[in-house]
Amino acid sequence: MLLVALLLGSMLIGCGKSAALYDRAGTVVRDTLNGVPCCVYVPCAYEARTYEIFPVLYLQHGMYGNENDWTTQGRLVAIMDSLLQLGEVAEMVVVMPDNCPSRPTAEEERANATTGEWEKNFSAFMAAAESRYRISTKPSERAIAGLSMGGYHTMMVSSVLDGQFAYVGMFSPATFVHCAPSEPAKLWLGIGTDDFLYAKVQSYRSWLEENHREYTYYESTGGHTWDNWQDYIVRFLKELK
Repeated sequence: MLLVALLLGSMLIGCGKSAALYDRAGTVVRDTLNGVPCCVYVPCAYEARTYEIFPVLYLQHGMYGNENDWTTQGRLVAIMDSLLQLGEVAEMVVVMPDNCPSRPTAEEERANATTGEWEKNFSAFMAAAESRYRISTKPSERAIAGLSMGGYHTMMVSSVLDGQFAYVGMFSPATFVHCAPSEPAKLWLGIGTDDFLYAKVQSYRSWLEENHREYTYYESTGGHTWDNWQDYIVRFLKELK
């Protein structure tokens, strides 16, 4: 949380030449892509440079959440705008889908999380995003990340669509199965020491190492909280080149 507070403080102070380039906030568009409700963050440069294709991050919420979570509880817009102003992140579009589209009850939502339906339809979802927004179709300019259940979906999607993402971020992920994208995708994994999923993530780390899979690991204090996830998204975004 301290890292996020420092970033937002820096945004208010300004930073010379970079501040002039990002003197207004990015825009969040509410949309539906391939039948999936989404929030889409576009940087202010997106409107100004209509000829340009931008890198893309697909960012997923956790269990019982929705497409609004990263822009409300996650403070994604303020984080992106601040990092852009500081010159610490690439200009990109961030697509935040409702990654659990069938949720009549809490019990059904838990069951739906592991049916494989989301992973099966993700290629069509990406195609819809690419047809609507000026985002790259190159794997080298695609990233995917998510928290908790969204971390599980990130693991599964990046494995099913192996080779389609250059960067994969898993924040307090529900790793009750073990799989991972192959190299050269860069895998980033974060967890808090008090998180109820801590032991499962350590088991997943052992599996990664047994399978000679390189990854970046970040361990914080605290548990399954937005304070941690805000910290993790800042650290992950800075890895995207």
